[in-house]
Amino acid sequence: MACGAGVLKWIRQPIQGLFATLHKVGRCQHTGAITSAVTRKQFSTDPPEQISRYPIPYKKDLPYDIVELMEEVETKGGFLPNVFKVLAHRPSEFRAFFAYYNALMNKETGRLTKSDRELIVVATSIHNRCLYCVVSHSALHRIYSKNPTLADQVIVNYENAQLSPRERAMLDFALAICRSDTITEDHFRKLEEHGFDREDAWDIAAIAAFFAMSNRLAHLTDMRPNAEFYGMGRVPREKGKAEAEGQQKSA
Repeated sequence: MACGAGVLKWIRQPIQGLFATLHKVGRCQHTGAITSAVTRKQFSTDPPEQISRYPIPYKKDLPYDIVELMEEVETKGGFLPNVFKVLAHRPSEFRAFFAYYNALMNKETGRLTKSDRELIVVATSIHNRCLYCVVSHSALHRIYSKNPTLADQVIVNYENAQLSPRERAMLDFALAICRSDTITEDHFRKLEEHGFDREDAWDIAAIAAFFAMSNRLAHLTDMRPNAEFYGMGRVPREKGKAEAEGQQKSA
């Protein structure tokens, strides 16, 4: 589900420091009005369709650290992924969710790339039938990998996708975890044949496990993806900008 939260890396500069602040400030449970200028409204423009079956909190009712994080994400990214709005229904769980998300998806150690991590989320979220995570994390995979088609192939059938042998071994293991298969030494051996060690296996498994939880929260809440995710990473940024300028001139 980052899911939509994965946009944190896409917004050009990682905001890992904000997660540290989130953890530290979150213990204060500081609530109340942020400023007198804040009116009783939800984050961003209200979407044309309901994004959750649970109420979306009003900004003035949220703890300050959560508001601060949301505003920075929205300012830098241009929109606020719906996962932030939906999970804000329970602030303490919001903090725990994004702290673990950050630990898994933004870590600098291990052999998994950013695009590897997003591909794991896409493949396992397909198995779990999670619309939100499939849409949002396939967008992030397109951006990190600069490959506009691979995530779509994985969405249809990862076994028939144009994966490298390394990517296929990684997804085979991720899906074994996702399905709760019995894990044997043979699973580790196949990963090792493609350069992954046991710590990498833990990373793959942890991502699959975390997003299994995330997928089920998305099911519970009937979380809907932001419209922005559908087009992200499909056209190179410079080309897309040039096309947009050309359309404006011809208008």
